Amino acid sequence: MTTLRVGVGSGNPVKRRAVELALGSAADADLPGAPTGVAIESVPVDSGVSEQPRGHAETIAGAENRAAAVLDASPSDGDAATFDLGVGVEGGVAGFDGTDDRYLIMWAAVTDGDRVGRGAGPSLALPASVAARLADGAELGPVMDDLLDTEGVAERGGAAGALTAGRVDRAEALAAGVSGALGPFVSDLY
Repeated sequence: MTTLRVGVGSGNPVKRRAVELALGSAADADLPGAPTGVAIESVPVDSGVSEQPRGHAETIAGAENRAAAVLDASPSDGDAATFDLGVGVEGGVAGFDGTDDRYLIMWAAVTDGDRVGRGAGPSLALPASVAARLADGAELGPVMDDLLDTEGVAERGGAAGALTAGRVDRAEALAAGVSGALGPFVSDLY
């Protein structure tokens, strides 16, 4: 194998950037098949979960569904070859034992069709006013757009960037989850 073909199960440029960051930090020898290069392509696929995943289980399922679905998709170059790895990234909202707060959570899944790796990015407490709107059924992206008087925050700095005044870069935060999910593919410890 000369080029590792990686499909990202989303059309969101921030999620693609997260995969680029995660794979860019890995030495070629550590990647499956010791490729000489990596080709990353965004492929919009259905997550199979609600638009606003709630809870860890639903968020993880969305990431896994995206990773699996992209393996069934055809690369845009028309090549008959499929992707070597499928990557799914999903953001959600959930609670944690020991606190009453609601959190923005991030999960990633990587699969080669046989194995699945999972990893999480950082979790950020949501302001009470945001959590209340989510409890009423709203989605985080539109709530943040409303609060910030903007559009498309999910495809830029995201809630993570807004809630931390830019201290948490959304692509870098998601890349941490993707890097964790790559573990079974780059480490002999699994």
